[in-house]
Amino acid sequence: MVDHLPVGTEAQRPPPRQATLALLVGRVTTIKLAYWTALTVFELAVPLDPAPRDERFGQSVSFAILATLVACLWARRSARAIDPRLGELSRSIPTIATTFVAATVVASPASLPLLLVERQRSIEGCIGSITCHPEALWLWVATLGIGFLLIPAVFAASLRSSS
Repeated sequence: MVDHLPVGTEAQRPPPRQATLALLVGRVTTIKLAYWTALTVFELAVPLDPAPRDERFGQSVSFAILATLVACLWARRSARAIDPRLGELSRSIPTIATTFVAATVVASPASLPLLLVERQRSIEGCIGSITCHPEALWLWVATLGIGFLLIPAVFAASLRSSS
């Protein structure tokens, strides 16, 4: 792609266009949706009865760590990927702000099914509906933080410098 900036001058780069920001939001949102979907599907696939509670929680934490690593690697690769039509995403205040704000608003409902599953796990075997396994909810809180903060931070830090 050819830059339309004058050669030899210190002109400011043009601000990101709407198509560039849509590409950015699409990439980050896809990663976050896949992350929460994978965690939810795994939690639904883990059987309730056969394994002891601690063993199941250990499996959940192990899978969450693996999913987090995969999502962070995907975010890094995606931030540096060059789109054939729009070029590369460069690090600037608008792109970093968009990474956190718009993608969070678009992808936030994807964490709710996992919350419902973990809430059910937290009351499993309890008398009434009082939470007696809070570790399930803490797992959701941790993955929520990872999805809202860590994954976009890795993406933003991996963007190519605008200079």
